Amino acid sequence: MDIIKSIEHEQLKNKIPELKVGNTVKVHVRIKEGNKERIQVFEGIIIKVQGGGLNQTFTVRKTSYGVGVEKTFLVHSPLVEKVELVRVGKARRAKLYYLRDRVGKAAKTKEQVGARIENREIVVKEDLAEEPISEEETTPVEAAPEEGSAIKEENVEVQEVVDTVKEEPVEVVKDKEEVKEEAKQEETKKESKE
Repeated sequence: MDIIKSIEHEQLKNKIPELKVGNTVKVHVRIKEGNKERIQVFEGIIIKVQGGGLNQTFTVRKTSYGVGVEKTFLVHSPLVEKVELVRVGKARRAKLYYLRDRVGKAAKTKEQVGARIENREIVVKEDLAEEPISEEETTPVEAAPEEGSAIKEENVEVQEVVDTVKEEPVEVVKDKEEVKEEAKQEETKKESKE
């Protein structure tokens, strides 16, 4: 189970927008068309936020040309560039499904009077900045392992791989003159031995 959590932790964004039901938001989504990328903005009211962790989603509803359109986005998706807050809505429920039956002004939530429009972000995981290592940290210190620690030491076996390719002599291409000179040298060696 720890393996799954560690993989999910790598996929999480560092900061996510604060999403509340009833708020009107602009969602900037990255769209790929062939080999081109562009950012498309989807503006609407958040009608539900569900899930948690990596699987947290939010659904945004808008009406375009008299047709209701709902899109569900993953909060931690790399395709969601940013979420901009347009207006702060007043909602007394967790899911605003009743907006589906309404038309026109009635399909909107009431705006909170005097609410500040701030794009607040929730820090999910800290950015780890590299700090200079002091001499105290470089000396190895043996500490007793604490109970319930998530880190486990394992013995890893290392196998040496031996290359089994045989070396073969490479033929050298020589000029006719070089071949003649070598032949003369071999003859002189034979004569000197005799």
